[in-house]
Amino acid sequence: MEIGILSTSGGKQLATLTVDPNSTLKELKTQVHRLKSHLYPDRQEFRLEPRGKGLDENKTVVTLGLKEHSKLYLKDLGPQIAWKTVFLTEYAGPLFVYAWIYQRPWLFYGEEAVSQPMSQVAHIAAYCWVIHYGKRILETLFVHRFSHATMPVRNLFRNCAYYWIFAAYVAYHVNHPLYTAPCQSQSYIALGVWTICELGNFSIHWALRNLRPPGSKERRIPRPTKNPLTLLFNLVSCPNYTYEVGGWVAFTIMTQCIPAGLFAFAGFYQMAIWAVGKHRAYKKDFKDYPRGRKAIIPFTL
Repeated sequence: MEIGILSTSGGKQLATLTVDPNSTLKELKTQVHRLKSHLYPDRQEFRLEPRGKGLDENKTVVTLGLKEHSKLYLKDLGPQIAWKTVFLTEYAGPLFVYAWIYQRPWLFYGEEAVSQPMSQVAHIAAYCWVIHYGKRILETLFVHRFSHATMPVRNLFRNCAYYWIFAAYVAYHVNHPLYTAPCQSQSYIALGVWTICELGNFSIHWALRNLRPPGSKERRIPRPTKNPLTLLFNLVSCPNYTYEVGGWVAFTIMTQCIPAGLFAFAGFYQMAIWAVGKHRAYKKDFKDYPRGRKAIIPFTL
């Protein structure tokens, strides 16, 4: 049977494919790639309507109800880059930027700043920052399993700008010779909360990794494991974001630094949007999804 492939932009005919009814959209993408070399599979997204929802590439022609001379719309997602590459670039940047500014380079503080004493909190904050992003890099390499292989390359510059600029903004203030640290008890209590949140965040990532078999895109309802730090799954759909936000709030209290607070707020705003979207998707895809769960903040949001 023949299927017409049209562009979502203007409805231009891109190709006519001869396909088997049992062919998957993934196989159709390969055919399109043979005809249009710049449209490699990860760059393609099929839709039933020009402004419709992107289709699962594992769906077959027959399950979509396509018949002889039916039409599929193809959206060009633009040049792509691997998610793993994006994450490594995002996280390596703030790690090295903060570590560099922690050394009080003359470019920021002048040559005399190096000899001036630094508070214990500034040292602890630097260790926490490096540990956090070092953990993220290791999780990217050995823990995360990505449901999508790539993302638009244009997003790389936006994401890196967010992480790298905020890293410099926070590091400049915390490591400044005029920085005044809060009392020790406040910093140590906040450090304890930060540690729990970091361990909790890793525990959730590990649980999510084991939820999806290697090489598959299978989705299951996430539930607590034997690790007590995963019990937060009983209250929210995205406890990894809850722990992430909690960690940055604790970092802000530990350093008593306004730029750190702004970073925590910006991160919370974005993660709340992601969490609400994932929460809705869980409820839509799983009819038996636990009703008592919220998206990111227990009992509230």
